[in-house]
Amino acid sequence: MHFWKYQGAGNDFIMVDQRQNHGLTHNDQALIERLCNRRFGIGADGLILLENQEGYDFRMVYFNADGRESSMCGNGGRCIAAFAHQLGIIGKTGRFLAIDGEHHVHLTPQQPSGHYWVELHMNDVKNVESCDPEFVLNTGSPHFVRFVEDTSVLDMRLEGRAVRYSERFAKDGINVNLAEVTGPNTLRMRTYERGVEDETLACGTGVTAAALAYYLHENKQQDQIELQVEALGGSLSVRFKHDSNNGFYDVWLCGPAQCVFSGKINLHETESPTL
Repeated sequence: MHFWKYQGAGNDFIMVDQRQNHGLTHNDQALIERLCNRRFGIGADGLILLENQEGYDFRMVYFNADGRESSMCGNGGRCIAAFAHQLGIIGKTGRFLAIDGEHHVHLTPQQPSGHYWVELHMNDVKNVESCDPEFVLNTGSPHFVRFVEDTSVLDMRLEGRAVRYSERFAKDGINVNLAEVTGPNTLRMRTYERGVEDETLACGTGVTAAALAYYLHENKQQDQIELQVEALGGSLSVRFKHDSNNGFYDVWLCGPAQCVFSGKINLHETESPTL
């Protein structure tokens, strides 16, 4: 199987072009988990299939590192758009279908070759559960956001697991974000992702969730706003509009995407490690 490896702000993904041949199916959980294993496979936070979809440029099918098909992945959406551009499927704009619906993208190729700046249109968010400084909302994936004084001193795995495996969230899981306000419209944040079950260097839907929660946390009044968010793996920006009736809309997640390498792997030789 031919694969490509992409990363966006440190979130890394295995990309597979399945427009012609379907080497992987939605039932290949164990195989996908092995491919994402960082010691016995290719290694990634997730695996993404690019498939044909009538009426769209392509379809995105996303799997977490545990091999389970999952909800929307923001950085994965930005990376698959760059991958589609590399394959010649889209130009500087595109439209694709993901599990949470339709997404539009704008791309700006950069130097060196294989580097892109990608802006991804996210879904509207009308419902936010607020108990400041904690917020629960869905930005394509479910997120818990807590604002703290200093993200650097916290054990993210311990903090994340305490929320993700709490009685309320244990069954379906939730992504956990700790955010720190570092200035006007600027955040620093860390994320524990369900499905990976560990801290990741970035999370696109998490960055988006933290940006929207910031608007409420800081009691902002502007009709539109743009935030800079620093994740462990790099900087991302989120711009959006807000009104009391529509909630958050015209939401864009923006940041870098890079093709790291490509290769081939024999799926029949990808075996589970013996522990």
